[in-house]
Amino acid sequence: MSALKQRYRIEGMDCASCASKIDTAVRRVPGVSEVAVSVTAGTMTVEHSGADLMLVEKRVSGLGYGIAPLFRPAEGPTTQSHNDGRDHACGCGHDHTHQHAAHDHAGHRHGSDGDHDHAGHDHDHHDHAGHGHDHRSPPAIPARAADGHVHAMEAGSWWRSGKARLTLACGAALVLAYAAGHLWPDYDRLIFTVAMLVGLAPVARRAVMAALAGTPFSIEMLMTIAAVGAVIIGAAEEAAMVVFLFLVGELLEGVAAGRARESIRALTALVPKVARLVENGTTREIPAERIAIGDTILVRPGERIPADGAVLEGASSVNEAPVTGESVPVAKAPGDPLFAGTVNGEAALTMRATATSADNTIARVARLVEEAQESKAPTERFIDRFSRWYTPFVVLLAALVAVVPPLLFGAAWDEWIYKGLAILLIGCPCALVISTPAAIAAALAAGAKRGLLIKGGAVLEKLREVNAVAFDKTGTLTEGKPQVTDIVAFSGDEAGVLRLAGALEAGSTHPLAVAILAACEARQLALPAARQAVAIGGEGVTATVEGRALFLGSPVAAAKRAPMPAERLAAIEALNADGKTVAVLVADGAALGFLAMRDEPRADAASALKALADQGIRTVMLTGDNARTARAVGRDLGIEVRAQLMPADKQRIVGELKAQGLTVAKVGDGINDAPALAAADVGIAMGGGTDVALETADAAVLHGRVADVGAMIALSRRTMANIRQNITIALGLKAFFLVTTIAGITGLWPAILADTGATVLVTANALRLLKGR
Repeated sequence: MSALKQRYRIEGMDCASCASKIDTAVRRVPGVSEVAVSVTAGTMTVEHSGADLMLVEKRVSGLGYGIAPLFRPAEGPTTQSHNDGRDHACGCGHDHTHQHAAHDHAGHRHGSDGDHDHAGHDHDHHDHAGHGHDHRSPPAIPARAADGHVHAMEAGSWWRSGKARLTLACGAALVLAYAAGHLWPDYDRLIFTVAMLVGLAPVARRAVMAALAGTPFSIEMLMTIAAVGAVIIGAAEEAAMVVFLFLVGELLEGVAAGRARESIRALTALVPKVARLVENGTTREIPAERIAIGDTILVRPGERIPADGAVLEGASSVNEAPVTGESVPVAKAPGDPLFAGTVNGEAALTMRATATSADNTIARVARLVEEAQESKAPTERFIDRFSRWYTPFVVLLAALVAVVPPLLFGAAWDEWIYKGLAILLIGCPCALVISTPAAIAAALAAGAKRGLLIKGGAVLEKLREVNAVAFDKTGTLTEGKPQVTDIVAFSGDEAGVLRLAGALEAGSTHPLAVAILAACEARQLALPAARQAVAIGGEGVTATVEGRALFLGSPVAAAKRAPMPAERLAAIEALNADGKTVAVLVADGAALGFLAMRDEPRADAASALKALADQGIRTVMLTGDNARTARAVGRDLGIEVRAQLMPADKQRIVGELKAQGLTVAKVGDGINDAPALAAADVGIAMGGGTDVALETADAAVLHGRVADVGAMIALSRRTMANIRQNITIALGLKAFFLVTTIAGITGLWPAILADTGATVLVTANALRLLKGR
């Protein structure tokens, strides 16, 4: 049986030890082959071969976490529900669980991000009459925790959460215990024990469930042993305070984890909730999630565009900064693409939707970032392995500290048991284990916000080591579309030459023809009609325009029709040497002039390559284009050039660079560069949010900026520095309090602060990456 996949949203998972407990518990379910848990995304993906998913949910809820399926596959790993994981408040008080029957997806392409064409899937057959809502996607199943209560996933403010209520209850019990202790001092120990149990009882229950699920050395178990031990040795007041501080620390961890989670979900918040559907000449508002492929949508000035699509009518400027980071509004005319979440400018636009809400650029990027966070980086895997030995070692150390001095040296039992209990609390590995995934999650989210899609921590970590970058030319270092760069008129003026050339090329889709027509449009030239147009293979095109027999084609073909003097041929040769393609215009046997065209470098290419070189990173252009054109572009950009290459040649050269000891990143369009992208240490696709850019390589520069390659490497280096800082904070605090506890300077209170405080500090430090440039 092929492996099936199920993704869940997890509520209440605030640190890496939470993820570890869930991972261990779910792996013990028969039929489960792989589990990937992301703390910062709040998700879990389970690979299984017919496992009992109800048992999976029961195991997770038994640990005290809310769990809700993001989709329920009907059959096989590629069949997905259309639920995008959003909550749909019904307001009727009922728990609605909708599951779709299997849809026939024959012919639909399913990429690694699970996106597919929804055309033809009509979800309107789900009747919710009377429920006060209308939607095409089924609502997310509410999360059920062990107490049987239904939790809205990630809904409401943190102070309304179950953790906040428990913390407040424990704090109130502690205050009452202090008051009662003054009134009845003889019952002081009993009073504080009762106050302690208010907070400890749920913690102890989670500790037992975690132990039964395969995690005996959880922070809850260490906390329970320390609190009970403190009561036994007569420190009930301190035990109650430590339990309260522990709950406060957990609450702070939840707030910090929530901020990291929101950084990813903020991407999807860019898309408006409603859209104006144009149908049969009328306009009506519908929920944006109900937009189907092919729908006609009206976007008024100042509104956010609700879906990916293309302009049908109207001309306006669109602020794409929320999605692409482009500071200057982009002019849009009929046929131009539009991205969900961008802001329309001064005029109304009518657009055709080309993707559903679940499959627009923002939703797909957010989904890929969440999935990337579930894959572990090498450093993270090492820390996980280390923590498995670290916690039992600390428990053993605590036992030795509590027992050895009294037994061998006659020290006081109460004093050394107290110190052993404090070391138990210091030993929790939460801060250490979260140090890497928190930083990686923040970096992935920060990158996604500016169009740098990095598929996982392993890729992010590898980018730090890159010291050679191989670029494709066309569409990567250059715009990917020729532009008219020079117009030379032998008689008349430049506009006249361009006007007649445009008339000959009208209606053609050849890249050079498109460049000529774009130049005519830019100059607002009115093109005369061409009659009897004929394309001559390998030479050019002929037609009759305004009663004149015209030809536009290569200099060699033009010379057969109208010989040119040596100085004009020399001028054409000079342009060819600059990598430009020249088309000569001939009218009635006489040359009127010529146009030169070239696929121009991207505006930031030269400065971006210089910035890489300044960092000691070697750059090389690998292109299948002819050597003359490639050398001309390479000379302008200051980059080493390897030209006239087949895809296999690019792959071979990448291998040669790696054999020289270099860590190589390959940047290309993700199609003809696929072999080289796969051979490189890191493959980076250059694209505009296309399927190829999102799925082919290890990473993608979504918005076509060459400088973003350097930004991606810089982000990796900042992230690894942040991880080193986090590990230093986590281990440094624990080492400090370990020494001071054994020396008798600090006790249980500072010990719990060393644990939860370090976790909060590490998470806050990681969140700094969200604000980095």
